[in-house]
Amino acid sequence: MKIGTLAVVGTGLIGGSFARALRAADAVDRVIGFDRDPDARRAAVQLGVVDEAPEALAAIAQADFVLVATPVRAIESVLAGIAPHLRPGAVVTDTGSTKQDVVAAAARALGPLRARFVPGHPIAGREESGVAASIAVLYRGAKVVLSPQPGTDADALATVTSAWQSTGAKVVEMDAAAHDRVFAAVSHLPHLLAFALVSEIAGRADADRLLGFAAGGFRDFTRIASSSPEMWRDIALQNRAALLEEIDRYAARLASYRDLVDRGDAAGLEAMMAAARAARDEWLKRYEAARSPE
Repeated sequence: MKIGTLAVVGTGLIGGSFARALRAADAVDRVIGFDRDPDARRAAVQLGVVDEAPEALAAIAQADFVLVATPVRAIESVLAGIAPHLRPGAVVTDTGSTKQDVVAAAARALGPLRARFVPGHPIAGREESGVAASIAVLYRGAKVVLSPQPGTDADALATVTSAWQSTGAKVVEMDAAAHDRVFAAVSHLPHLLAFALVSEIAGRADADRLLGFAAGGFRDFTRIASSSPEMWRDIALQNRAALLEEIDRYAARLASYRDLVDRGDAAGLEAMMAAARAARDEWLKRYEAARSPE
């Protein structure tokens, strides 16, 4: 299924990579890009990610397929802005990392047009941001979660599914509430922890000395703290309830580790660490198998 004109609202890493992937797969004829940052619009054109980057959202009327790849707290205003200009039959989807709030936002902003809106979330990224960081292979082997609603048009769902499959992604469907609980645990919490550790160390009087001795372990643990603060601020606030629950769970587990260290319980500490290592090793095998080409 080939898209005639694709509109990407938010021409950064996620939106730019989607456009690049569809171009590489010859799954789109033309791409127009929208971004609030004029420098980003110019860069998207110069890099060949989009064919043109108009300033006014009214140009969305040219699109058969619209991808909204903005921070999640901006999605509702974007949907409200494009709604009056959507051509009949146009398909709209998003890339937000939370889904219940996006479903509610679409209902408010799109009204009856929400039947052609398919909530989505690609499980892929890099610590770099911006259109210059976009790559055609970002989604290859990655999962993309779609959360269709009872009133979602079957043709719209099929179109969005086909588009993501063209990028090399593996599409799965998940209820919006379940999605938010899952990703609070395995994505939103880890990002918050990485930001928290860096801010804790960097805020100390001897930060330069400490960071001068930081090496691979600190680098690997904190890699995702180089992600967009704006994006992760929005995700944390939009998924507040589920994230707070995960923070409390993590704090309780960390307290267990603290207690073992405090009591000098070598056997207990080693047992917990060994169980964690085994769980991670098993997950990593399954993850790498799932990412391998079929």
